[in-house]
Amino acid sequence: MAANHSDNHHHDPASTAADRRDFFRITDQVGLEIRRLPPEEPPAAPFNDTHLEALRAEYRRLDQDVRSQLATLAERDRLLTSLIKSINGKLDTLARIMTFEQNPLQPEDWREVTLSEGGLSFTTTTDDYSLDEELALRLTLPPELFQPMATARILFIDTDGNTGEYRVHTEFVDIHDQDRQQIARHVLRWQIRQRQNR
Repeated sequence: MAANHSDNHHHDPASTAADRRDFFRITDQVGLEIRRLPPEEPPAAPFNDTHLEALRAEYRRLDQDVRSQLATLAERDRLLTSLIKSINGKLDTLARIMTFEQNPLQPEDWREVTLSEGGLSFTTTTDDYSLDEELALRLTLPPELFQPMATARILFIDTDGNTGEYRVHTEFVDIHDQDRQQIARHVLRWQIRQRQNR
């Protein structure tokens, strides 16, 4: 596995080539689900999970409430704060396991990608992707099983003359802050594991 600085960047149109190099990039095996978005149509629910949006919004609100209250509690009782953080983390992990078990990925959904906070690239045998095409992406990041989602735009496509495969390079153009943070944590933990394995 390799790692270097990413050519992908934040969705801000004012981003420059220098900005794009700020993201650390890793090559890792992750779950990747791709849905092609029709051009010039309002985004729908590409993964057929509209019914879960209200629950996700409620989860994010509760998570922010817990974090805010823990910050206040930490000033009074560090031991209790640590215990509540552990319980909260345990519940988060259990929720991710249950979500994954209800919708397990197929073997072909696990693939090697190059990933950063700014975007990702993947290899495909499909030759009908187009520059500037937008894709809905859902990642499954082991071992924590985080499932960040994003809308990505295709920046460019490389062709491997030896294998006949195509390398599709994308940038995230619409991603929730929490999803970006999950990717950032995954990249950081990947770096830590690489150092420990040396």
